[in-house]
Amino acid sequence: MNTTVTRALSGAVYVLLLIGATLYSPYSFLLLFGVLLLFSVVEFCKLIHLKPIAPIIIATIVYILFNLNNSVKTNEILLLIASLLVSFRCLYFLFEKHSKALDQNSKYVFLIGYLLLPIIIFTKIPFLFNTYHPEIIISILVIIWTNDTFAYLVGMSIGKNKLFERVSPKKTIEGFIGGVLFACISGVLLAYFYLNASIIHWLIIALLTGIFGTLGDLIESKFKRIAGVKDSGTIMPGHGGFLDRLDSIIFVAPFIYLFYQILYYVS
Repeated sequence: MNTTVTRALSGAVYVLLLIGATLYSPYSFLLLFGVLLLFSVVEFCKLIHLKPIAPIIIATIVYILFNLNNSVKTNEILLLIASLLVSFRCLYFLFEKHSKALDQNSKYVFLIGYLLLPIIIFTKIPFLFNTYHPEIIISILVIIWTNDTFAYLVGMSIGKNKLFERVSPKKTIEGFIGGVLFACISGVLLAYFYLNASIIHWLIIALLTGIFGTLGDLIESKFKRIAGVKDSGTIMPGHGGFLDRLDSIIFVAPFIYLFYQILYYVS
């Protein structure tokens, strides 16, 4: 079986698993992302040279505790603030030219604030309106996949100017613009035909997804570059590890959650 077919099949299985578990029930959705979290923790620990046993235990306990109750409470706002603070630390990490080796405390800060909390926040998004809304998650995933696909296609077709060459040599400015543009188009179409929701709101979500999703991809690329590896893992043939597939979701989740909180307080 050639590489292209293998990549297509593993990608299709991944997409069907995400969509199927999300649509089936809130429990299958939470279970799947709990499993994805644990795999991602192991992969991230390898990237930053951290023994995975304690992080796995911490991730399991925190994930379960925060998902026992899916109502929006003060502790979830604090969780969001903590995640956003680490997000800005990640941006500093991305743009600093000479990254120092991470000490033990920094490794745990990134593990918790960059990976664990954003995935928990992502699992909170479909429960923001007190009942489970899987269509919100499906729409976010479709926008992310649209952004990634068209960023690649446009970049391969007409990309000439490098976006961030020292971190990700293949990404281009043209590809980035193309990805964001088609992400916005998909957001508008989803709002109108699938969600029956505000087009303006979903246009903003698509913009957030395109911009911060790309930044999330670049941040993970820098972790991999420092670790000297191409992929975070090998569990998905042709795609790398689960962390490679979740990097956009991880970084964009707190900003989408923040946008929903702003809508809630101003409406």
